[in-house]
Amino acid sequence: MSIIHNLSEILTSLPEHVRLVAVSKFQSVEAIKEAYDAGQHIFGENRVQELVAKQPVLPSDIEWHCIGTLQTNKVKYIAPFISMIESVDSLKLLYEIDRQAEKCKRNISILLEVHIAEEESKHGFMPDECRGLFAEGVFKALKHVRVCGLMGMATFTDNHEQVRCEFRALKKLFEEIRAMPDTDISQFTELSMGMSDDYRIAIEEGSTVVRVGTLIFGRRGHELHK
Repeated sequence: MSIIHNLSEILTSLPEHVRLVAVSKFQSVEAIKEAYDAGQHIFGENRVQELVAKQPVLPSDIEWHCIGTLQTNKVKYIAPFISMIESVDSLKLLYEIDRQAEKCKRNISILLEVHIAEEESKHGFMPDECRGLFAEGVFKALKHVRVCGLMGMATFTDNHEQVRCEFRALKKLFEEIRAMPDTDISQFTELSMGMSDDYRIAIEEGSTVVRVGTLIFGRRGHELHK
């Protein structure tokens, strides 16, 4: 099936309130442009090197999301153009994003990555850490970062009930934080969860952003990207 056909099928399956991030890691500029021409303008990349290479040669109105592990020393390379960093997994990274955003004279939207999976390889704040950050008002000092919500990845498993429970727990945490007295609910609106294998479950459990790659672009050899 073509990229255009695959993209159309996914978009028609999404509720109106759910946005699609097309995961374009390992994909060529031509493949991304094909999806762009079909109406998809939000793309997600895992690696800074790919982001920096692709951004200048593709349309300027693309919203680029960084969805992979981000090292603090690489923030400066994407700060001038990144639309959202979904994978903020430490305070050190958060402060560096704020610093680089100030240098660029812009604000950067971010999501806090929460560790919800059983797999130790997954990154993110533990739920109690996340609660503490909001309760302690950590974000008030950040003038160039917009904390727009949470992101999480479920365990890679065929056990759909486990995946559902993990997404449900993240949604509960999201709502809990939104209910805190100092949370700006006009800004804290995004819950990014769900990829190619589990995005339908994620939507049922309250996701507002899904990150889908394989179902749009297909698999490339050994690269089992989503």
